[in-house]
Amino acid sequence: MPVRSSVPSSSGAITDVAGIEVGHFSDTRRPTGCTVILAREGAVAGVDVRGAAPGTRETDLLAPGNLVQQVHGIMLAGGSAWGLAAADGAMRWLEERNIGMDVRFGTLPIVPAAVLFDLPMGDARIRPDAAAGYAACEAASSDAPAEGNVGAGSGALVGKLFGVHRAMKGGIGTASVTVGGVTVGALVAVNALGDVIDPDTAQPVAGARTEDGLALLDTRRALLRGEPPKPLLAGTNTTLGVIATDAVLTKVQANRLASVAHDGLARAINPVHTMSDGDTLFALATGRVPLEGDAPGMTVLGTMAAEAVARATLRAVLAARSVTVGELHVPCALDLARTKA
Repeated sequence: MPVRSSVPSSSGAITDVAGIEVGHFSDTRRPTGCTVILAREGAVAGVDVRGAAPGTRETDLLAPGNLVQQVHGIMLAGGSAWGLAAADGAMRWLEERNIGMDVRFGTLPIVPAAVLFDLPMGDARIRPDAAAGYAACEAASSDAPAEGNVGAGSGALVGKLFGVHRAMKGGIGTASVTVGGVTVGALVAVNALGDVIDPDTAQPVAGARTEDGLALLDTRRALLRGEPPKPLLAGTNTTLGVIATDAVLTKVQANRLASVAHDGLARAINPVHTMSDGDTLFALATGRVPLEGDAPGMTVLGTMAAEAVARATLRAVLAARSVTVGELHVPCALDLARTKA
């Protein structure tokens, strides 16, 4: 199968959305880490969880009928459920700067979070904690964030349906789309059970490899011709992401944007939303651009969000680099491209 050998340029970044900052913490002791997406001035937020094995925090408050209207950050982390502790560090960092919701007795930062399972990569006792989340906030800026083996994508793998020994390196990627003066950006940490697909060619670029490890198997076709997958431990995968826009949205619209954005995952990952993935997408609206006049409506915004998510997912694996942890060597998409050359 053909593999693209370089990260496409000029795809933009989630930080192209005014009011959004991103910071990574990457642990040097093993491939794991966390990524924070900050909205210091607050952002209307929504969420949609499609995977069957999610690890999340404070997602219920994003439902349209619930009280809280704005969040101040989103935390994405490795470390499985233990990694949810990284959000504590983000809350402390924001509280120190008096950023949050006034609850009379203090300023309460609202920081929903979601985690992915990267425990096969080295010592599983090392995982993101509150100090890691605080460090990610310290590193946050409005510059285009690093991609590949950083932050929540540090220990990410893709294509594990036929065993970790045949998987490839996942990572984190970002992209943005601007139409009619409105920008939608995405940041996606890709740790999928399935393969990552180039949405323009419909060909896999990273995922499960053949037994000799030299080529892509194409998981979808392998399953359809009856090749049995390896037994799976539930929740050992998961793709996480945040979609941000500078448009003015309600909570209902933000939740709808998160829902439609999953179309981008479906274009770029196959299979997706499985029983062993906890696929979760958040949506943030910083409210800088009213949706009026010639500005795009929700149908166009949804198309933009799905496109940004698909591009960011592809970039995550194209920016990733191979890693070796103990006896486990995990190649990246670039490695297979070099083999084909």
